Parts: sequence; structure tokens; C-alpha cells
Amino acid sequence: MKKRIALIAAVMILLAACGMAEGKTIGSAADAEEFLAVLLGDHPEAAEGVWALTDQMEAAVRQKGGMAGLAKQLAPLGELKGVQPAREATVQGLQAFFVPCRFSLVSVDLILAVQDGALAGLSTGVYSGKSEEGTADWYSLELPLPVPALGDLPGILTLPKGEGPFPAVVLVHGSGSSDRDETMGLQKPFRDLAEGLAARGIAVYRFDKRTFVFGSKLANDTQLTLMEESVEDAVNAVQMLAKQERIDPDRIFVLGHSLGGTAVPAISREMANAPVRACGFIMMAASPRSLDVLMREQIAYLYSLRPEGTNGQEMDRILQELDRLQDLDALAGDERIAGAYKAYWKWLADYDALQAAGEIGEPVLLLQGEEDYQVTMEDFSLWQAAFGERDGWTLISYPGLTHAFTAGLKTEGAAVYARPGKVDSRVIGDVAGFILRNPAEP
Repeated sequence: MKKRIALIAAVMILLAACGMAEGKTIGSAADAEEFLAVLLGDHPEAAEGVWALTDQMEAAVRQKGGMAGLAKQLAPLGELKGVQPAREATVQGLQAFFVPCRFSLVSVDLILAVQDGALAGLSTGVYSGKSEEGTADWYSLELPLPVPALGDLPGILTLPKGEGPFPAVVLVHGSGSSDRDETMGLQKPFRDLAEGLAARGIAVYRFDKRTFVFGSKLANDTQLTLMEESVEDAVNAVQMLAKQERIDPDRIFVLGHSLGGTAVPAISREMANAPVRACGFIMMAASPRSLDVLMREQIAYLYSLRPEGTNGQEMDRILQELDRLQDLDALAGDERIAGAYKAYWKWLADYDALQAAGEIGEPVLLLQGEEDYQVTMEDFSLWQAAFGERDGWTLISYPGLTHAFTAGLKTEGAAVYARPGKVDSRVIGDVAGFILRNPAEP
């Protein structure tokens, strides 16, 4: 199961201690924008001693080398390209201003935490601004996905410029609650795929996951399985895309990432009786092994990266909880293990991804990052053994790429998501090539 870090990945976040340094206060969105204009400008040192900081924040800024040093903490984001109007909110009891900023490497919200007018913290968060119009070879349309008995899932159809009809691909999320971009810290692999593929002439549909939108309604649904969480929505998304004016209904593909990739054979099965079938499938970082086995490996690996003796009891407690999955019959229907009810685990236990994958008659592209600690090269080897020589299957692994198919090292663990990263262009190129060379049969 993917270990997701918080949506707000701190560059530096310091809550206020008692005492405030004197100076100009930040009390409005305009003040926040003015402060950032100086900090992100050519002379960030000009903000030195001008703005009120909490004592703790002032000490931290001094330790970083002053305002110029603080500005350097943002250098991994790239060159500033644009700033959009700030919005005000409350975070952990503090006044906060979210300022959408477009940098050359990634777009983020810079978040200013303020206590009684004094700057108490600076952090980065998920970008909430609008994309610059008219600068790309693609554009996006809002296209909600209806879910019976629940409502609509917000979704986006990203289209190449032109009349079409275009081949298209539906993106299916991995485990856990996930937005349409499959946001992981400062990385957004589904947005990268959508924009990269659309620039190559392929339409992409991505939507907020059912558990992301209707989490509170589904929290007590003891019968929820991967079918309801992902499979049904993927099938319905294909049917909906087939009705769109600029989409070629005979050239729709399904791409699943992580648990969404593992679900691809189930999606193929579910489409057997659907009006429109996908004409090919892409599985990214998919595992044929059981989810609880993967979780055990991930937990053990992440704890192995910690200093010896750190929180060993916590790891043991998590593993003991997973031990209970070995006897599903002993679980009550309303009992949760790792956040999921018995029905969810029972469905996964009965699902043989390798066997179901053998039933797929359409072309399949299976991709794996060699620096992935969540789904590993052991999983890739299992797929290779089963389908490496099978007609219609293409399997590729990428040195230096992580679970999100961004550059990184396995030994970084979840920290790799705390920095900006884009899906590697090789991956986007291979996915695009697979789609474009697999037209529908006449």
C-alpha cells in the first residue's frame, strides 16, 4: 500500500512560541503577496527586519542565513514563473494565507502561517491555482463521472488541440484516498501523464477517487471492496468517454497505477459485458502478490531506514494487526484491519491477479520503476515469468525511477515525495507509443 505523506509537505513550518518580533504585520492576502514578492524577488535580503516574525520563526530564519537563506530553501522548486491571488484560511488554529505560485519545476501553494500578525511558518502545499491558458498543445474540460446512489465524481478530460477523434486513456488510482492527480506530496503523476500524453495526441481522463469524494459516506460501508472503490468507476469512465465527441470509441485504453494496476485484470473482466471494451491496458507498478504481503514488506523496509531501535514496538504492533488477516473467518464484518473491513480483504484474498491477467485478450504494457520500494522488482519478475514471452505483452523496467515513476532512490523511502518530481519522459513516451501503435482492428 502506498505510503502517502501529508498534502502539505513542509519546506519549513514553525509554529509560534511566546513573544513576537516587531515589524510590519501580515493581516491580509495583500500583505502575504507583498511579503512573498520580496522573498521571491532578486533581493530577498530586503525583507530582513521589515516583517514581524514570531521569536521561534526569527531564530529559525537567522539559523538559515536570514531571508536570503530562507529563499534558498525554495530553490528546488525552480525559477518563479507566476503568482496568483492568495486565499485566507485557518490551519492548526493559526491564520494562514495560501498563495498559488508557478515555478519552472513544479507549481505549489506557498503557505504563510501567521500568529497575531507575525509570520510563524512557511510551508508548501498542493497547487490550487489555475494553469496558464494558451501555452500548451492541450486543454482540459471538466467532465464529472456519475456514481449510482452517491453522486458525481469530479473529473477532467485533457484533450489535444484539434478536432480529433483522439485515442484516449482512463487513469485508475492506487490504494487509499486519492485525488484526480494522484497527488503524493509534491508530486502529481496523473497530471504529468495527462499533460504529457495530450501533448502527444492522446486524450486523458482522470477523476477524483470515490473514497476521496465520498469518504465520510463510505466510512461505515462494511461491504466496500475494490470493485466499488475502483473497478466499477473505471469501467463506467470508459463507457462515458466513448460518447464524447472528440474521442475515438474504438481506441480507449485503461491505465492503472499501483493497486489500480493490480486491478486492471479485474477491470478487463468487468468489461466483458459492457457496451464498450478497452482496446488495451497499461499496468504501472502493479503487483500480482497480495496487498497484505506488500504492506509487510514496505513497513519492514521503511523501518529499516530508521536508526536502530527506533519505534520497533510500533512496527511490531502494525505487523501483529496484519497477522489477523491470516484468518479472515475469525474477523467480524465491522472490524477494520489497516483501515479496511473484512469484505475488502476477502475480495482481495479471492482475487488472483495473475490468473485474471491471463484472460486479457487485448495488448498490455507493464511498467516498473527499479527504485520502487512499494512494488518491487520481485513483482516485476513474477509478471515476466508469466507473460514475458506472451504475444501482445510488453514489459519495461526503468533504472533510477521510483513508485511514482519520478527520479529517486529506493533508500530515500517516502521522503522522495517531499520534493518536486515529474513522471520521466521515457515513461510518457513509452505509454504514448503503445497507445498510438495499437489502433483498433478494422
